[in-house]
Formats: sequence, C-alpha cells, structure tokens
Amino acid sequence: MIELKSPAEIERMRTTGAFVAQVLAELRAKAAVGVNLLDLEHHTRTLIRDRGAESCYWDYAPSFGRGPFRNTVCLSVNDAVLHGLPHDYVLRDGDVLSMDLAVAIDGWVADAAVTVVVGTPAEADVRLVRATEEALAAGIEAARPGNRLGDVSAAIGAVAAAHGYGVNTEFGGHGLGRTMHEDPHVPNRGRPGRGLLLRPGMTLALEPWFTAGSARIVMDPDGWTIRSADGSRTAHSEHTVAITEDGPVVLTRLGDGE
Repeated sequence: MIELKSPAEIERMRTTGAFVAQVLAELRAKAAVGVNLLDLEHHTRTLIRDRGAESCYWDYAPSFGRGPFRNTVCLSVNDAVLHGLPHDYVLRDGDVLSMDLAVAIDGWVADAAVTVVVGTPAEADVRLVRATEEALAAGIEAARPGNRLGDVSAAIGAVAAAHGYGVNTEFGGHGLGRTMHEDPHVPNRGRPGRGLLLRPGMTLALEPWFTAGSARIVMDPDGWTIRSADGSRTAHSEHTVAITEDGPVVLTRLGDGE
C-alpha cells in the first residue's frame, strides 16, 4: 500500500530531511585519515540525541540482518556498500567511505547517503562516486507525475551502463514517510514506461549504488555489511524525494548549491 502525503506532511518530512543533510555534512567534514569509524558513529548519536530525533536504524531487525542493528549510521568502506556496521577501524588514505543515515522527527522519516574518498583520491574512485551522483540526479529528474517507476529505474541504470558499472537489484530505493521502508521498491535498473504510475504525494528514497566490478554481493560474518563479491570498490548516493504537481522536490538537500 502506498500512502500519498499532503503538502503539509511533505513539509514535515523536509524538516527531517534538512537535519539528515546537516548530519551527513558534518560526517563528511569529519571523515579524514586517522579517524575511527566509531568516532563517526558516536558523533551521530550525539547529534540525533541533541535534536530530539529518533534513529531509524537503532534496533532495526529486518529478515536479512543478524539481530537488531545497534548503531545510528551505516558506514561502509571500500568494497562494502550497504549496511556497513560501524566498528573499530581507522580510516586510511584513499579509503572510499559510504555513509547512510535515516532518522525520524515528530513521526516523519528522511533517508540519505553520501560517499566520500578519504585523503588522496584515486581517479577511478572519484569517477565511481560521481557516477552514483549523476545517476541519482537522473533518477530524481525522472520522478515526475505521469511517469512510471520504470522510468526512474531506467534513468539510474542507464548511467551505470554508460560507465560500465555493475548494478545489483536485490537492494534499491524505496518509499518512506511514517516509517523508513514503505512501498514501492525502486530497483536501480528497469524499463522505461513500465511499472507503477507516479503521482503527486509519493515520497521515495532513491539510492543508486554501483560496484566497479561484479554486480554480485556477499555479506560479512557480522550479518549486516554487504560487499561486492569480487572485492571491487563501491559507492552509494541517496536522497529523499517528494513527487509534486510541479515535479520532484529533494527533501534531504542542504541548499540549492549542494
């Protein structure tokens, strides 16, 4: 079931989205050579507590995970791309770090992710990160009333294909609003003109994530962290987007220049 949000409800999600964007901006600034992932996790906990927000990840226990997730941000390094479990790891020069955050404020959720290259960036890693950002922009542009869900997925997948990156469809974007995961599922590859008709009031988390090599994934023994099966590097970008009569509105953007 898909719940259409009113303009007032979308504005409440925008409030949450602004906070998510603020936290990710702080984490991006703090992610440097010599910083421990646990420091980033504890900083996130402090920001969420001080704002009076609620982590959507804390105690999250889906069927694919191992027990409840007892952290507030997913931190995935290099070949890890999704659900990275914060642990005692010190960032090194050239590491690729994906940071994914979802919180609720006054009952309304927003979800976003960014990927950064720590220290001295390799050109191949920069291209990979930029491709996910380009794909996210293409998916957002396609998220218009009258289009189909397949148009969004196809726009994302076309960018991956143009760059030669792997696309896995086991995990992708999703609806959200009162909870972190709502219908529909939004694959990162699809066929234009197919699928659900997009309507004003729908709110989607669009999240292209690509691998530099194989599209197959494996899970760490921790039961959470998902990696590329061949050890190739990965990247992940995400925004919460509202579909309105006037087109897509990004709810997790810091400002027009972001």
